Amino acid sequence: MAEKNGAVMGALALGAAFVLVTGGYFLGNRLTGGPCQVITQRQEAPAAQPAAPSSSQSQGEAPESLLPGEVIDINTAGELDLQRLPGIGEKRARDIVAYREEHGPFQTVEGLDDVSGIGEGILSGLRDYVTAGQSGE
Repeated sequence: MAEKNGAVMGALALGAAFVLVTGGYFLGNRLTGGPCQVITQRQEAPAAQPAAPSSSQSQGEAPESLLPGEVIDINTAGELDLQRLPGIGEKRARDIVAYREEHGPFQTVEGLDDVSGIGEGILSGLRDYVTAGQSGE
């Protein structure tokens, strides 16, 4: 009977050791930050000017690109709307807004040529998508 008790005790000790080792392994992975998933969400920055919002801003979040037939007024658009134009990224959008704040509204679309980083190549790609507002272009 002593042999039977020894075998049972050995099996119980082996089972307990297994439970402790596997439990420690899984608990350790959970506490040390095993695989995780990070979800990010883009937040819209406020428009540079408190003027009337463009059509895309009045409906909430601005789309990533221009909508069919959409034309953006370079005299009232904020940085986010300007970034939706072809060839205009964050820096050029900032430069357009800064130039407009320093020199006043653009009289024509061709006035964008005076903004640092915008040459004839970029300007030719913008002509169908922008207007200078009050000048009717």
